[in-house]
Amino acid sequence: MLILSVSSGKNLELAHAFEAEAIAQGASVEHMALPELHLPLYDSLNHESGAGDGLLKLAQALRRHKGLLICAPEYNGSIPPVLSNAIAWLSVSTEDFRALFNGRPVALATHSGGGGQKVLIAMRLQLSHLGCTVLGRELLSTSQKAANPETITTLIRQLADLELAYGGVTE
Repeated sequence: MLILSVSSGKNLELAHAFEAEAIAQGASVEHMALPELHLPLYDSLNHESGAGDGLLKLAQALRRHKGLLICAPEYNGSIPPVLSNAIAWLSVSTEDFRALFNGRPVALATHSGGGGQKVLIAMRLQLSHLGCTVLGRELLSTSQKAANPETITTLIRQLADLELAYGGVTE
């Protein structure tokens, strides 16, 4: 499974907790920190020049793994711009970008300074629109509410089970 952390700090820590649990459960896991890919801002004027090696690494990781777990904070009541930007770049980088999303099992998690529920809803809507199978259970943590270790365990188990059902690692 691919674990994607969408920010540094608490969501990166959360991604590491998921990664440790995946390893403990014997799952094949890869972690990518989306900000470290340094994708340029997508707009319709610059898409011809491409997004560089970072986008290639992300697309290759998506092709290698069926399961995807995203740890993202809530930004202004919605999806962080770095995640929206990556999805925009993916949508113009391949002949059939929906193949990167159709049927992909996805788990969602957040550590947010605010409520966090809005980013989970927004990601669920967008990823479902792209054809992903988003798990019903999700993880929401804040500075007042720590990440529930039982939820981390359950999400990894459910995602690993679905990943196997959908074909597992492809490379």
